[in-house]
Amino acid sequence: MNRFALALALVSGALATLATPAIAGVVSFEEQSARAEAARIFAQPVAGGEGRLWFNYQTDVLEAKRELTSDLRHATDTEDMRDAWDEYRSELGNARRTYVKKLRKRGYQAAVVTVY
Repeated sequence: MNRFALALALVSGALATLATPAIAGVVSFEEQSARAEAARIFAQPVAGGEGRLWFNYQTDVLEAKRELTSDLRHATDTEDMRDAWDEYRSELGNARRTYVKKLRKRGYQAAVVTVY
């Protein structure tokens, strides 16, 4: 590699690293909300019961993640990305509420712990 090509590679790499934090630092409200909802995903079945309801819940969560990945991959602008994150948040919330609702019908209660 000659000196000019090496210098060009170093400069372009430096410019890329300067531009990346500004772009990477911007997080939309929709993405923040979706990440907050993702933090509420149940890691274990409520009351230790691994049954049809638990597996349906896990399937819904995995499908939402797959769809988010696909939507973000095909996004052409910021609005598409925001829509993808908003849809992901909505699907996770719906899956969690449906799981809890069905458990309550069976007499279980989902514990929610809030730490301040």
